[in-house]
Amino acid sequence: MGPTQINGLPAHPLLVHVVVILVPLAALMVAASALLPAVRRRLGILTPLVAFVALVSVPLTTHAGEWLEARLPSSPLVRRHAELGDQLLPWAAGLFVLAAAGWLWARRAASGGATPTPATTPATTPATTPATTPATTPATATTAPATATTAPATDRAGAGHPAGGVGTRDRVVMIVLAVLSVVVAVGSVVQVYRIGDSGAKAVWQGSYSAAPGPGDHG
Repeated sequence: MGPTQINGLPAHPLLVHVVVILVPLAALMVAASALLPAVRRRLGILTPLVAFVALVSVPLTTHAGEWLEARLPSSPLVRRHAELGDQLLPWAAGLFVLAAAGWLWARRAASGGATPTPATTPATTPATTPATTPATTPATATTAPATATTAPATDRAGAGHPAGGVGTRDRVVMIVLAVLSVVVAVGSVVQVYRIGDSGAKAVWQGSYSAAPGPGDHG
């Protein structure tokens, strides 16, 4: 499934650095893209791409970790580290799904909102109304264009127009995606920290002295 050794040494410690860098980076990009439209437009497809690479790196790292675990003395700290490592994959998958969904939905909303619809109302109404009004009745002639100019205003506002409903739906979906993105981003970063902390304890706890040895000045 993936490399277990690199240059005769376990690959897990090296692959861990990839996860520690890419998962928090993907979390930051996903959260920033969900909250800031300018950042989302600038990053574009880069956000789901980074999230995908981070997702792929997680099973590679856990596979190498399982290989190493089978070759180490069993201890509660090692088992705890392995258990936490297995729990990272759902968080990484959530980051990728939300990154892809946010990017695709933003593209759909941008292309769907680019078509102007209220342009036909002001072109036809003012042209026909004055033509049918007699020239001898200026009072009614001046009031007709006034009512004609108010129709496009309500149309632009989206009252009773299907486009207004689509815009509202887009905003609701983006808000939901933003909330989920922040939650999953924070959760994935916290999980990475928990895994790293447990791994450090499994490697170093009880294996070094708090006081320097004779002749050492560190």
